[in-house]
Amino acid sequence: MADLTSLAFITALAFLCPLVAQSIPGKPVSETVFLLIAGMVAGPHLAGIVSTSDAIALLSDLGLGLLFLLAGYEIDPGNLTGRQGRRGLATWGVTLALAFAAVVAWPAFSAFDADGIAVAIALTTTAIGTLLPILQERGALDTPVGRAVLAYGTWGELCPILAMTLLLSTRSEWRTVLILLAFLAIAVAAAVIPKKARAAGGYVYRLIERNADTNSQMIVRAVMVLLVGLTAVSAVFDLDIVLGAFAAGFVLRYVLPEGSQLLEGKVSALGYGFFIPLFFIVSGARIDMGAVLDQPLLLAVFIALLVLVRAVPIFVALTTDPVDRALPVNARLTVAIYCTTALPLIVAVTTVAVAASAMAQGTASVLVAAGGITVLIMPLLASLTLRTIDAEPVAAAREIRREPRRIGPILRDHYRLQRERHRRDAIRLARTYGLDPSAIEDALRDAGPGGCPVVPGRQEGRPEGGPRDDDR
Repeated sequence: MADLTSLAFITALAFLCPLVAQSIPGKPVSETVFLLIAGMVAGPHLAGIVSTSDAIALLSDLGLGLLFLLAGYEIDPGNLTGRQGRRGLATWGVTLALAFAAVVAWPAFSAFDADGIAVAIALTTTAIGTLLPILQERGALDTPVGRAVLAYGTWGELCPILAMTLLLSTRSEWRTVLILLAFLAIAVAAAVIPKKARAAGGYVYRLIERNADTNSQMIVRAVMVLLVGLTAVSAVFDLDIVLGAFAAGFVLRYVLPEGSQLLEGKVSALGYGFFIPLFFIVSGARIDMGAVLDQPLLLAVFIALLVLVRAVPIFVALTTDPVDRALPVNARLTVAIYCTTALPLIVAVTTVAVAASAMAQGTASVLVAAGGITVLIMPLLASLTLRTIDAEPVAAAREIRREPRRIGPILRDHYRLQRERHRRDAIRLARTYGLDPSAIEDALRDAGPGGCPVVPGRQEGRPEGGPRDDDR
């Protein structure tokens, strides 16, 4: 009865949070932030109307699994193997080295114990699953900025999962590697067999396709078999379920490389309609605000290190790249800020560390709270960066100080300056990436609240000197 009551409150909160988020003009704060705050207030550490019992935790794990499945499904393999993807992997390696250096210099943790390793891994993460809906809302997913976020952020999701499996395991290293190889073999079989069945047009594939929209909903059942099956295998192998969920997303993308609007619509409805908001609310309910308020320095230092360890290397990588440095400075800074958004993997890493008695629950609460704060401030900062830098706010402030009575005309002048630079940068990016500049005006009118240079999708053909597909 108590679990059902908690679930009723969770579903009510999940319904109310979008209403609150949408009621704020411009929707500057992501719905995810309200879900976390609602869970924290309603959780056992404050109001006590939402529990984190085993039954609720199982539903939350399904939400986490669907979040990572959708993240894995959205990832284009070109983002991993292309030029930008290779630089993203190298940048993550630099990030990991900096994270361990930071933990070595941090007296509160030991870089050679599980708590320090967990903190170092948490500092290298990017919540690409959380960022995808935000980028889609802002119309920035199919832009140079959005593609860069995917290229660098994908490695910030995938590599910490593998690092967590290898470095936080209580088994010997060679056993962990063997278990990972066994899991990989099962995941490959789960991808190859349906792929061949689809190519052959076998009975089972035809049955799934024929009953995709009937009461059987076979396409949803097939996805859930894949998701729950691979997460169960990862649990049996004593691996984190995030690895199984992410692998399920990759398997889906391999089987359906061209994508499927029907499948995406149904799985997104299942995930974002119920399970994923439940996961964020339960994550918020696990945050002990008393522990957070007792350790404000830990909270501030962790967020500052996230920026230094994750954002700075990405900005440097974009600036030194011969193609990506065509992005204006504020666009590169926006990519770096977006990639500093972290939460789901911080929840996973700290959960593993607490379960192994290597980290106190209070410390885990502080790190999860820090991840929640990044979900609040990083997309908000990213949405402001592109516009405010182009508008030269420092120069505007100086002019207002000299002539305070002209504040209105000064702000209008700088707004026009921002719009002109915004248009110029979008046209230049269109030409650099081989797009059609004639579509820029419409794209600018459709730009979301993030103010991103929303360049339309790449068209057939490429002008001489534009980046090749594998260069993107």
